[in-house]
Amino acid sequence: MTQNKRPADVSALLPACVPGLNAKIVVLTGAGVSAESGLTPFRGPGIDDALWDEFDFHQVATPEAFAHDPAHVHAFYNLRRAAAAAAKPNAAHLALAELEKGINARGGSFILITQNVDSLHRDAGSETIIPMHGTLTRNLCVHCGARTTAEGPLSVETECPRCGTPGGLRPDVVWFGETPRGLGDIDTAMASATLFVSIGTSGTVYPAAGLVAEAASRGTPTLELCLEPSANARPPPPPDLPPDTPCRMCRWRQTAWPMPWPCQY
Repeated sequence: MTQNKRPADVSALLPACVPGLNAKIVVLTGAGVSAESGLTPFRGPGIDDALWDEFDFHQVATPEAFAHDPAHVHAFYNLRRAAAAAAKPNAAHLALAELEKGINARGGSFILITQNVDSLHRDAGSETIIPMHGTLTRNLCVHCGARTTAEGPLSVETECPRCGTPGGLRPDVVWFGETPRGLGDIDTAMASATLFVSIGTSGTVYPAAGLVAEAASRGTPTLELCLEPSANARPPPPPDLPPDTPCRMCRWRQTAWPMPWPCQY
């Protein structure tokens, strides 16, 4: 894809991918979408410089890591925040924003679920976004729980603008062992979707990776757009677990084809 150029008029594609009015499209995006903008993915087939190959996520992306060595965690995320701030939306971001406008104009609905913590979908013009892994554009105070706009690098001396306590600000992103955001909204969207599309995701991080199986269990047509097939391009057969068994870690409600047990998130 050519970066930062306006995509062709996607309205010409709507009759083929959105049969009829009142279509309800749910799109899931992963790090592959932002890779074209120069942001390094965490993992994925054929990626030689994936972040988790270079960094140990136990040391930079867990609550325990932040409690043990906040300065190290800040150094990692300050670099990521700077890279995200310098990045620009690419053709994929722009096409999805244009697609949302076209579907809404036809009387349908479009919901974008993203695992990415950058703001490129928003910058491209997408409006209905569920950032299930949080965002680098906000900080979260571990002392008072306030979420505030991120302004510059963080350090152990940075004070919370709400409570004034230093050392408690962290990126407002979902770390390993934490519950993803917007699960209720995602479940509602999936329940009424008429098409589920997965774009640029490895299919290995749950509960996001379980959405295609949930869509399939409900009879919703699914579409994957990836350079290579994801890990769950072919959903596994149902295991010997009763429907609606909650994951012991993230509490994601499983349906007919649940995720590996326990949840890998």
